[in-house]
Amino acid sequence: MVVIAPGLAPPSAQAWTALLIGVSLSGCHAAPKAPPPPAPPAVSIITIEPGPVPLQADLPGRTSPLQVSDVRPQVSGIIQARLFVEGTNVRAGQVLYRIDPAPYRALYDQARAQLASARATLFSARLKADRYADMVRINAVSHQDADDAKAAADTASANVQQQTAAVESARINLGYTRVTAPIGGRIGASSFTQGALVTNGQAGALTTIQKLDPIYVDVSQTAVELLALKDDMTKAAGRTGHLSRLAVRLQLGDGRIYPQGGHLQFTDVTVDQNTGSVTLRAIFANPGALLLPGMYVRALVTEGVDPTGILVPQEAVTHDEKGRPTALVVDGHGNAQARILVVAGTVGNQWRVTQGLLRGDRLIVAGGANARPGSPVRIVARHPSPAVPTA
Repeated sequence: MVVIAPGLAPPSAQAWTALLIGVSLSGCHAAPKAPPPPAPPAVSIITIEPGPVPLQADLPGRTSPLQVSDVRPQVSGIIQARLFVEGTNVRAGQVLYRIDPAPYRALYDQARAQLASARATLFSARLKADRYADMVRINAVSHQDADDAKAAADTASANVQQQTAAVESARINLGYTRVTAPIGGRIGASSFTQGALVTNGQAGALTTIQKLDPIYVDVSQTAVELLALKDDMTKAAGRTGHLSRLAVRLQLGDGRIYPQGGHLQFTDVTVDQNTGSVTLRAIFANPGALLLPGMYVRALVTEGVDPTGILVPQEAVTHDEKGRPTALVVDGHGNAQARILVVAGTVGNQWRVTQGLLRGDRLIVAGGANARPGSPVRIVARHPSPAVPTA
């Protein structure tokens, strides 16, 4: 009720209206409403469907030549000529250097002359020994003289053998003045030039020859990974994990795949005590010498095919505080649930999961950062991601 003080004029109609509106508003202060609950985070999923997965190990390695030979002189002398072009292919037995042969030819001729003299002495000694053998029967000479003649003939025969060996030695040394290639392959730079003095048994090699076709690729793998590799082979092929003859491809340093295929040749039988790794050696054809010794490559070892393999996008897998790979799946009630995974490497841009996921699981591949295990999520369509090239 509104009371009007005495002596005041009654308010006008407009004043009454304003007064009533103000009173009405002052009496309508309602309690604030609670905010609506937040909507479940939106996530995108894929349904796990196992299928054939090629098993492939990606191992670092370096190339090494099939054969390596350091060319060293076997006689001392002055190099008269270098008879090859550096960086080209040479064949086994090709003459590479010529060392001054004059002193060795003189020694060879001297040895031949000494051999001829020894043969003449032997001829005379044998004639004398034969005559004394006949004369001793009629007592024309003493037995002592006959024995001396026979001993002289034997000594002359031994001298002939000695001089024959000296001639052969001189002939070999004379042949060593022509330094030849012990193997065929790509020859490197020459460390000595014409006019240089070289010696027999010197430490420095004249040059080096490497056989590059085919070529080896040596890769290292831990002993634990090697056991896993054999297990994968057994599961994929149903046979014992024997590594030899496994198909191998090469990825070069610039990402290209080497066009020639290769295979594993052998596995080292000893584990390195310092690194715990085992060396595997693969062999590749190298007709164009694209692969050079010492190149860093990646060996892609094809182990077989897992008929029930599981591949998941890499963005769907995270790691917990212990470093274990984890992923989120949507259960039958629409809640996110965490799974601990066991992964066995990558295939292209996807993880290969061996434990932790089953057929039909709904794996969260986008929006998982906003989801919490045990909390509801809202499934939305997955936006296509840019294509990523696979190995």
